[in-house]
Amino acid sequence: MLQFSPARAQARPLSVVALGDSLTAGYGLPQNAAFPVVLERELKKRGLQVSIANAGVSGDTASQGRERLDWSVPDGTDAVIVSLGANDMLRGLDPTVTREALDDIITRLKARGIAVFLAGMRAAPNLGTDYVRRFESIYTDLARKHGVPLYPFFLDGVAGDRSLNLPDGIHPTAKGIETIVGRILPSLEAFLRGLSRP
Repeated sequence: MLQFSPARAQARPLSVVALGDSLTAGYGLPQNAAFPVVLERELKKRGLQVSIANAGVSGDTASQGRERLDWSVPDGTDAVIVSLGANDMLRGLDPTVTREALDDIITRLKARGIAVFLAGMRAAPNLGTDYVRRFESIYTDLARKHGVPLYPFFLDGVAGDRSLNLPDGIHPTAKGIETIVGRILPSLEAFLRGLSRP
């Protein structure tokens, strides 16, 4: 049986997968401006050895993310940033379907011993107060149920700011991604530093 020294084990970067949609994939941006790339760079500046894989697929709903979960998150992954649901909301899908898909994703990841960080999404007000309530409660409820950290709104500080979004008004510019990373960074850094190492 192979034995690894503590120094060698510590040298292995944390393996993280960013599981999401176009907001993760970096729609309309150069590859090096996508959220996982910028996040990895900023974490490394803070002395955290981490490798973040971009498992964002533009257009994916939470259910589609669930369908590709096993091949998107390979064995040996330490943590997954789950950022799905925006397309469900934009299409007005039943929040019950979104909730079930995200619940299953978190359940399956935890069963594999993989830590989960949940990034939430807010619903557009024009969908009505009942839809907004049902959709936004998904994230707080699941974070509480599974005991996982929640960053309430992935697009915090960027949504609605025309200077930080592409002309479609939905997808962040490179500067928008930097803003997202800057805001989510303290929570993600604390989460990753708290993970037990093999």
